[in-house]
Amino acid sequence: MAKLLLTKLFSSSPTKSKEEFTHLCSRGFLRQALHGFLPEVFADPNLFSCLLKACSTSHESLSHGRQLHGFIVTCGASADRFTANHLLHMYAKLGNPQAAALLFAGMPRKNIMSYNILIGGCVQSGDLNSARKLFDEMPERNVATWNAMVTGYTHFGFDEEGLEFLSQMRRLGLHPDEFSLASALRCCAGLKDLTFGQQIHGYLIPSGFEADICVGSSLAHMYMKCGRLQEGERALNVMPVLNVVSCNTVIAGRVQNGDYEGALSHFSLMMASGFTPDQVTFVSVISSCSELSALGQGQQVHALAIITGADSSVPVTSSLVSMYSKCGSLQDSINVFDDSSDESDLVLWSAVIAAYGFHGHGRRAIELFEKMINNGIEPSEVTFLSILYACCHSGLKGEGLWYLELMKKKYGLLPSLKHYTCIVDLLGRAGHLNEAEALIKSMNVEADGVIWKTLLSACKVHKNAVMMERVAEHVLRLDPEDSASYVLISNVRAAAARWNDVSDVRSSMKERKVRKEPGVSWMELKGEIHQFSTGERLHPRQNEIDEYLRELIGKMREQGYVPDTSMVLHDMEDEEKEYSLAHHSEKLAIAFALLSLPHGAPIRIMKNLRVCVDCHNAIKFISKIMEREIVVRDVSRFHHLKGGNCSCRDYW
Repeated sequence: MAKLLLTKLFSSSPTKSKEEFTHLCSRGFLRQALHGFLPEVFADPNLFSCLLKACSTSHESLSHGRQLHGFIVTCGASADRFTANHLLHMYAKLGNPQAAALLFAGMPRKNIMSYNILIGGCVQSGDLNSARKLFDEMPERNVATWNAMVTGYTHFGFDEEGLEFLSQMRRLGLHPDEFSLASALRCCAGLKDLTFGQQIHGYLIPSGFEADICVGSSLAHMYMKCGRLQEGERALNVMPVLNVVSCNTVIAGRVQNGDYEGALSHFSLMMASGFTPDQVTFVSVISSCSELSALGQGQQVHALAIITGADSSVPVTSSLVSMYSKCGSLQDSINVFDDSSDESDLVLWSAVIAAYGFHGHGRRAIELFEKMINNGIEPSEVTFLSILYACCHSGLKGEGLWYLELMKKKYGLLPSLKHYTCIVDLLGRAGHLNEAEALIKSMNVEADGVIWKTLLSACKVHKNAVMMERVAEHVLRLDPEDSASYVLISNVRAAAARWNDVSDVRSSMKERKVRKEPGVSWMELKGEIHQFSTGERLHPRQNEIDEYLRELIGKMREQGYVPDTSMVLHDMEDEEKEYSLAHHSEKLAIAFALLSLPHGAPIRIMKNLRVCVDCHNAIKFISKIMEREIVVRDVSRFHHLKGGNCSCRDYW
């Protein structure tokens, strides 16, 4: 019966040679291979292996494979271990572990290959428990068996288990090959286990695997994940040939270690060497542009992604949405989202919701969130974090608390510390300090220094000195090395002219060797990043900037600007305080931008810390006097200032 079905399915045509038959099978052309060759198949069951390989090429071949399986059983060839193993491989490759398991259970004779194929199928489907059970049952194992387990645990993030398998393998006297070594190095990278990684590196040198492209790239990746950039790049230099993967390793490693300019430089070298970037390259490079707020370079990378076709990749699209948002161009971010061909990807929706929230458009973020749910896309913890952040920075207290409850009750998601920190920030900004403190104490997760510091910042804004002292104890106990906490406490005490208490804070910082993080602002001009630090005079045009800033502050005073000297943490004369305020990094950057950009061009400034009250007020005056749109990205959010008003509505 099976023979008749197969003959009917594949009608006869002129007889072909065995070589042609094998060639067509290797390319997956099952129907063409069988045309005119059925008699030979019946006569030589060994040819079944070629047919089964052809069936393993796509899920569309599964029905043909099942028919072949039936024919093999009818012919009595299923007892042949060689043929049975090819059947196992077909089902495992096509993602049908149930059929593979049934076939395996009925095999009268199994060998190491049979077990390895089924273990590989279990690993491929994510069933590591079944893979481990089979591994333990095996009477004999080879290197491929151990490789399958190490690779499987690595792929699904069980890095410690992967390394334990490698250790057991070595204790048994087996020599790892390039596959197990590359997987083990990825485990070390995931755990940031430099010691184990260096031990593997020591094994690689005499074994000759150091120059293998896969192992070398994994070794470089491990060093870079552990913060050893130079060692990582040296590992790549040992390899005789570099490729896109090795270039991606360097670029991603630099991004992970905060060397965004270095990542862009290596990308330029990669392009000059003639390599074509792939989507992995673009995600890392676009992330670098995001962190540097380098809009011009980001636009050039976007154009290249379009040329290479990588812009159709969802990870690249999501990175572009985030990049344009972080560079202050919300409309470009929205345009990328609107042009995306995949409207079902949760990461993409989360990115654009976060973009709206980052720019203070909380209501619009809520509209998109609701539209996403109506489209049948279920939100994740990351999506809820984005919407809570949007509510927080738009003062939407009721909506934020509603979404926190929705997250728990409808979607069964447990809020993390980040979600609770968002709500504490939301309550704190709204002046509900007691409610925020009560929430921290009632959480089902342990509070950290960040959430207490969030409340401490709210205490400063609302001038609640009593609660501030109580909250400060928690902050300094949990995070005694964080300079921002000391600065917040100093701010409140300085505002009350408690200079002795301010001095005590400085003494405490000195004793603990805690240094205040300096305020740094930067902007991009013609592809070059210009950086300014508070209190420093390092820019080549510093004298010109100082003179221009002095004239600008004079114009601001005429319009009613009064410096907020309460922000100065030292007991000094008012004139000295005003000079200190005038040379905050964001004011220096804006003065340089006004000197350098064409009249009317928008100004985009980035700052590593939260913009201070005086600078925020001063920039509003500058936007009105100079008739400029000024976009400031600080550590918390974006401020779009125009005509003397800010998008944050003085709520940040």
